[in-house]
Amino acid sequence: MNLQKKSLSLGEALIPIVLLIILLSVNAIVFGDNAISGANQFSLLIAAAVGGIIAIRHGKVWEDIQKGFVKSIGTAMPSMLILLLIGSLAGTWMISGVVPAMIYYGLEFLNPKLFLMLSVIICAIVSVVSGSSWSTIATIGVALLGIGNAMEINPALVAGAIISGAYFGDKISPLSDTTNLAPAMANVDLFVHIRYMMYTTIPSILITLVIFLVIGLTKHGEIDPESIRQVQSAIKDNFTITPWLFLVPVLLFVIISKKVPALPAIFAGTLIGGIFAIIFQPQIIFQLSESTSFIQASYDTVMKSIFTNISVPVENENIQDLLSTGGMKGMLNTIWLILTAMVFSGILETAGILKKITETMLKAVHSTGSLVTTTAISCGFLNLTASDQYISIVVTGRMFAKSYKDQNLKPEVLSRTLEDSGTVTSVLVPWNTCGAAQAGALGIATAAFAPFCFFNIISPIVTITMAYFNIKIRRISDQGTVNNE
Repeated sequence: MNLQKKSLSLGEALIPIVLLIILLSVNAIVFGDNAISGANQFSLLIAAAVGGIIAIRHGKVWEDIQKGFVKSIGTAMPSMLILLLIGSLAGTWMISGVVPAMIYYGLEFLNPKLFLMLSVIICAIVSVVSGSSWSTIATIGVALLGIGNAMEINPALVAGAIISGAYFGDKISPLSDTTNLAPAMANVDLFVHIRYMMYTTIPSILITLVIFLVIGLTKHGEIDPESIRQVQSAIKDNFTITPWLFLVPVLLFVIISKKVPALPAIFAGTLIGGIFAIIFQPQIIFQLSESTSFIQASYDTVMKSIFTNISVPVENENIQDLLSTGGMKGMLNTIWLILTAMVFSGILETAGILKKITETMLKAVHSTGSLVTTTAISCGFLNLTASDQYISIVVTGRMFAKSYKDQNLKPEVLSRTLEDSGTVTSVLVPWNTCGAAQAGALGIATAAFAPFCFFNIISPIVTITMAYFNIKIRRISDQGTVNNE
């Protein structure tokens, strides 16, 4: 079937995106938090179908469209596999007592007034060491969320603190994939990129810490000590709580620090958690299995913790949710969301819709401030439409590289902008791989925690502001020497 190619207009390019926004808004009103259980996924497919019609209208055939979204799904496959393993890790870390121990000792030592600020700092340190915001959120983050729940602090607020710290650490860690990807797109040395990011990243995290400190001091000073003791007693009555359990996260972070890829590292963390469950929590093993044979009960309980819902029964019903996980099964809605989002982004890429919109954005560039702003908007736009932070960084980096050179700007200005806007805003989008992953790991809707991810919101604002005021903007002089201001 031969179709004459027609020029794609901006109005046509915006149709599937506007339609998706409308459908997702309706879903939020009608279904609320349950929108991720199917309504959002099908809405993405409807918008993708409209994008497919536009693609066909402009000369594409079904084979082109199918190749486009299959390729897009392929780019997200590692993320989906990591999500499955994060679900399994959460399960074995629960029955082994690792997460309960973190909650127990956290309640012992963390001050409720300082809890939010300390959560940012703890997650930032772990993320710098591990180079992975995902691993940090799925391990330390889950435990901190449990502590926050026991302290009766808004879970969405706690999630915002966890994510803010984790993405700060991920953003400046030389072990992070995005921290390596951004300078690669701009052709900048890794450590030049990291040092230059400090001009925007340090102010952003300091503002974030102050905000969480103020919130903690003004809203969370009346925690009932008795309720804390009840949670600790319930945990100690059901689990063997010992500092030896902290060997599990220590071993995982040692593995990650050796630059072992995320998939095998998290898989190893799952297995270690299962082994520690058998060694330290035999009572839980029998409690969650109907078998009287310890070997059979061990296999039964560990396997169930990996692939399905488990809940350690406790007398205190108020903390039942703290001791429950969904395993791999609990991640399926999130994976389904990512799958349909990548179909949507793949079709928009094939149709030339993303290219048309980004080219239009470039026409607004007239100064350093407008260039950095347009770059940040492009990263955010691609996080919304392409549903993946890597695509946001790669496509924007390639598209704007020449513009930065034409504006007499050093390439690290581009690499910093990519991280300050592409990396950190990805988690704010419910159907982006990052937003969906963290919602799945923490069990909190992206729309609920996004307003409290202060670091992720502040970072692009600081970057744009500094560009407009020409603060620490590195330029290339006419003679080829570097102007470091």
